[in-house]
Amino acid sequence: MDRRETERLLEAIRRARAAGEQAALATIVRVKGSAYRREGTRMFVRRDRSFECALSGGCLEPDVAEAAARVIDTGEPTVINYDLADDSIWGLGIGCSGAVDIRIERIEDDPLTREWLRILGNGEAAVRVTPLAGAGGRIIVRADGECAGRLFDAAVTEHAIGRACARLAAPHPGSGSEHVAGAELFFEVVTAPPRLIVFGAGHDAGPLAHLAWSVGFSVTVVDARQAFLDADRFPEASRVCAHYSRFAEHIVIGAAHYMLIMNHHVERDEESLRFSLESPAAYVGVLGPRSRYEKLLAGLAKRGFVAPASRLAVVRSPVGLALGAETPQEVAVAIVSELLATRRGFDGGFLSGSVASLHRPDDTRLLATS
Repeated sequence: MDRRETERLLEAIRRARAAGEQAALATIVRVKGSAYRREGTRMFVRRDRSFECALSGGCLEPDVAEAAARVIDTGEPTVINYDLADDSIWGLGIGCSGAVDIRIERIEDDPLTREWLRILGNGEAAVRVTPLAGAGGRIIVRADGECAGRLFDAAVTEHAIGRACARLAAPHPGSGSEHVAGAELFFEVVTAPPRLIVFGAGHDAGPLAHLAWSVGFSVTVVDARQAFLDADRFPEASRVCAHYSRFAEHIVIGAAHYMLIMNHHVERDEESLRFSLESPAAYVGVLGPRSRYEKLLAGLAKRGFVAPASRLAVVRSPVGLALGAETPQEVAVAIVSELLATRRGFDGGFLSGSVASLHRPDDTRLLATS
């Protein structure tokens, strides 16, 4: 789930609690073959069977909501299997070739649940580990290995902590179930929202900042012109007014940041590129044709800055997918599509004819099935 979906789910939980209403959470815990959503996707269900967020294209939700209403009454978690290829069982007429298992649990008000909701609200990286059968217990594992809660067995807990940390450290962290020390556990992985730094607040930056935010990015727009950094133009983004000579004072960059240079001004683009290449950011996109990027590098070289090959390797120029984009809105689609593909480990090519997973690159798929 992206950041916007998670915010919607958390708001539904807050409203239910304020009204004193019990509710349930349905989570996809296993996927075999083809399915609309992947492990870790959540759906909030009220007692009246209304819900927020979705686990499929709309076909599974009514049945899941019905089951969730029973879980709300009994308090007993359950796992339901949907064989999407077998219409004789569910009569759903989906015609997919996969199967999904959905775990439904009542949302309690215990300390561990409150801590998990706090982590989701703050956008922190952590893993919640839940047994899928037999004895219970839950743990929350953070990236530094710190653990809260307990499972039914100390040895299982120790192994689970190690697997949780391995999932968080993976190139593309993902949720999934594993057999650990004889127990089947579900690892629900959440990571901090991806952070996009946009250098330049021109007319084409507005659509891009909004689209990137809408798909879950935390967006910061940087420009030396205060008048351009208007809240009406960038309502969801943080706005930093800074001359390039003072970038380091205002912007802290980590390895997980995405940098996008679109000042439409040679000197500002050169210095934004220098700052990005001197940072540990693993993605630097430069708007415009390749020849312009090469001129930016040449200009920096004249002033004594030559980036090592290892840093130049992270640059995307021209930035974006080849969509033939022309308008600011189309350019935003091309660039944000590349950001999503890069974040999830895909190359952004056409899907037509592909038989590979639509949701996981090879490294994450291997991790989930190891």
